[in-house]
Amino acid sequence: MPRYAVLLRGINLGSTNKIAMADLKELLTDAGFADVRTHLNSGNVILSGPSAPAKSIEKAIAERTGLTVPCVVLTVKKLRAIVDGHPFADVATNGSRMMAHVLGATPDADKLAAALARDPDNARSGPGVIYQWCPDGLLKAPAVTEKLGVLVTARNWNTIAKLDALISA
Repeated sequence: MPRYAVLLRGINLGSTNKIAMADLKELLTDAGFADVRTHLNSGNVILSGPSAPAKSIEKAIAERTGLTVPCVVLTVKKLRAIVDGHPFADVATNGSRMMAHVLGATPDADKLAAALARDPDNARSGPGVIYQWCPDGLLKAPAVTEKLGVLVTARNWNTIAKLDALISA
Protein backbone atom coordinates (compact mmCIF):
# COMPACT_ATOMS: atom_id res chain seq x y z
CA MET A 1 0.00 0.00 0.00
CA PRO A 2 1.23 3.52 -0.70
CA ARG A 3 2.60 5.61 2.17
CA TYR A 4 1.61 9.21 2.87
CA ALA A 5 2.66 12.08 5.09
CA VAL A 6 -0.35 13.94 6.46
CA LEU A 7 0.17 17.46 7.79
CA LEU A 8 -2.74 18.68 9.89
CA ARG A 9 -3.10 22.44 10.12
CA GLY A 10 -3.71 24.22 13.38
CA ILE A 11 -4.03 21.47 15.97
CA ASN A 12 -2.63 21.57 19.49
CA LEU A 13 -1.64 25.23 19.30
CA GLY A 14 -2.08 26.44 22.85
CA SER A 15 -5.56 25.45 23.91
CA THR A 16 -6.95 25.36 20.36
CA ASN A 17 -8.08 22.23 18.50
CA LYS A 18 -6.72 19.73 21.00
CA ILE A 19 -6.30 16.20 19.66
CA ALA A 20 -4.22 13.63 21.51
CA MET A 21 -1.90 11.82 19.14
CA ALA A 22 -3.10 8.43 20.45
CA ASP A 23 -6.67 9.44 19.60
CA LEU A 24 -5.60 10.67 16.16
CA LYS A 25 -3.81 7.40 15.49
CA GLU A 26 -6.88 5.43 16.58
CA LEU A 27 -9.36 7.42 14.49
CA LEU A 28 -7.21 7.17 11.36
CA THR A 29 -6.80 3.43 11.90
CA ASP A 30 -10.57 3.13 12.35
CA ALA A 31 -11.00 5.10 9.10
CA GLY A 32 -9.16 2.33 7.25
CA PHE A 33 -5.56 3.50 7.19
CA ALA A 34 -2.71 1.21 8.22
CA ASP A 35 0.73 1.64 9.80
CA VAL A 36 -0.40 4.95 11.34
CA ARG A 37 2.41 6.74 13.11
CA THR A 38 2.36 10.24 14.58
CA HIS A 39 5.35 12.52 15.02
CA LEU A 40 5.40 15.21 17.69
CA ASN A 41 2.18 16.69 19.03
CA SER A 42 1.56 19.07 16.16
CA GLY A 43 -0.33 17.01 13.61
CA ASN A 44 2.26 15.07 11.65
CA VAL A 45 1.21 11.59 10.57
CA ILE A 46 2.72 8.88 8.43
CA LEU A 47 0.25 6.24 7.24
CA SER A 48 -0.47 3.68 4.55
CA GLY A 49 -3.62 3.26 2.54
CA PRO A 50 -4.95 2.66 -0.95
CA SER A 51 -5.54 6.41 -1.13
CA ALA A 52 -5.31 9.22 1.36
CA PRO A 53 -7.41 12.09 0.10
CA ALA A 54 -7.35 15.02 2.45
CA LYS A 55 -11.14 15.26 2.48
CA SER A 56 -11.63 11.74 3.86
CA ILE A 57 -9.08 12.38 6.61
CA GLU A 58 -10.68 15.72 7.46
CA LYS A 59 -14.10 14.03 7.55
CA ALA A 60 -12.87 11.26 9.88
CA ILE A 61 -11.41 13.86 12.26
CA ALA A 62 -14.60 15.95 12.20
CA GLU A 63 -16.84 12.94 12.83
CA ARG A 64 -14.78 11.75 15.79
CA THR A 65 -13.75 15.05 17.38
CA GLY A 66 -16.15 17.67 16.07
CA LEU A 67 -13.17 19.72 14.90
CA THR A 68 -12.64 21.17 11.44
CA VAL A 69 -8.99 20.44 10.71
CA PRO A 70 -7.68 21.01 7.20
CA CYS A 71 -4.77 18.86 6.11
CA VAL A 72 -2.27 18.46 3.32
CA VAL A 73 -1.45 14.93 2.17
CA LEU A 74 1.94 14.25 0.58
CA THR A 75 2.94 11.14 -1.29
CA VAL A 76 6.43 9.75 -0.77
CA LYS A 77 7.39 11.31 -4.12
CA LYS A 78 6.03 14.76 -3.20
CA LEU A 79 7.74 14.78 0.19
CA ARG A 80 11.00 13.66 -1.42
CA ALA A 81 10.69 16.47 -4.01
CA ILE A 82 10.34 19.00 -1.18
CA VAL A 83 13.43 17.62 0.55
CA ASP A 84 15.46 17.44 -2.66
CA GLY A 85 14.41 20.94 -3.72
CA HIS A 86 15.76 22.67 -0.58
CA PRO A 87 17.33 25.86 -1.98
CA PHE A 88 19.01 27.03 1.23
CA ALA A 89 20.86 23.87 2.24
CA ASP A 90 24.21 25.65 2.09
CA VAL A 91 23.17 28.45 4.51
CA ALA A 92 20.28 27.09 6.59
CA THR A 93 22.38 25.67 9.40
CA ASN A 94 19.59 25.54 11.99
CA GLY A 95 16.69 23.27 11.03
CA SER A 96 14.36 24.94 13.52
CA ARG A 97 14.74 28.22 11.61
CA MET A 98 14.29 26.74 8.14
CA MET A 99 10.61 26.59 7.25
CA ALA A 100 8.72 24.61 4.66
CA HIS A 101 5.32 26.22 4.06
CA VAL A 102 3.54 23.28 2.44
CA LEU A 103 0.78 24.28 0.01
CA GLY A 104 -2.53 22.48 -0.30
CA ALA A 105 -2.98 23.75 -3.87
CA THR A 106 -1.15 25.81 -6.45
CA PRO A 107 -1.60 29.52 -5.75
CA ASP A 108 -2.19 32.16 -8.38
CA ALA A 109 1.16 33.11 -9.96
CA ASP A 110 0.78 36.80 -9.09
CA LYS A 111 -0.06 35.99 -5.46
CA LEU A 112 2.94 33.66 -5.25
CA ALA A 113 5.24 36.30 -6.69
CA ALA A 114 3.93 38.87 -4.19
CA ALA A 115 4.45 36.42 -1.34
CA LEU A 116 8.05 35.74 -2.31
CA ALA A 117 8.69 39.47 -2.71
CA ARG A 118 7.96 39.93 1.01
CA ASP A 119 11.24 38.13 1.81
CA PRO A 120 13.25 38.15 -1.43
CA ASP A 121 16.55 37.06 0.10
CA ASN A 122 15.18 34.17 2.14
CA ALA A 123 12.06 32.79 0.40
CA ARG A 124 11.86 30.57 -2.67
CA SER A 125 9.10 28.50 -4.20
CA GLY A 126 9.43 24.82 -4.90
CA PRO A 127 7.26 21.81 -5.67
CA GLY A 128 4.15 22.45 -3.56
CA VAL A 129 6.11 24.48 -1.03
CA ILE A 130 7.51 27.86 -0.15
CA TYR A 131 10.91 27.52 1.49
CA GLN A 132 11.85 30.25 3.95
CA TRP A 133 15.12 30.59 5.78
CA CYS A 134 14.51 32.56 8.99
CA PRO A 135 17.98 33.26 10.37
CA ASP A 136 16.62 35.49 13.15
CA GLY A 137 13.73 33.15 13.98
CA LEU A 138 10.26 32.67 12.55
CA LEU A 139 8.68 35.45 14.59
CA LYS A 140 11.06 38.02 13.08
CA ALA A 141 10.69 36.74 9.50
CA PRO A 142 8.29 38.40 7.07
CA ALA A 143 4.99 36.56 6.66
CA VAL A 144 5.06 35.08 3.17
CA THR A 145 1.88 33.00 3.11
CA GLU A 146 -0.88 35.29 4.37
CA LYS A 147 -2.53 36.21 1.08
CA LEU A 148 -1.95 33.17 -1.11
CA GLY A 149 -5.59 32.08 -1.13
CA VAL A 150 -4.72 28.39 -0.61
CA LEU A 151 -4.32 26.13 2.38
CA VAL A 152 -0.81 26.39 3.85
CA THR A 153 0.68 24.51 6.79
CA ALA A 154 4.22 25.17 7.94
CA ARG A 155 6.81 22.80 9.37
CA ASN A 156 10.39 23.45 10.32
CA TRP A 157 13.10 21.58 8.47
CA ASN A 158 13.82 19.24 11.38
CA THR A 159 10.23 17.98 11.14
CA ILE A 160 10.32 17.69 7.34
CA ALA A 161 13.54 15.67 7.53
CA LYS A 162 12.11 13.38 10.23
CA LEU A 163 8.90 12.79 8.24
CA ASP A 164 11.00 11.96 5.19
CA ALA A 165 12.98 9.41 7.23
CA LEU A 166 9.81 7.90 8.72
CA ILE A 167 7.97 7.60 5.41
CA SER A 168 10.96 5.88 3.82
CA ALA A 169 11.48 3.43 6.71
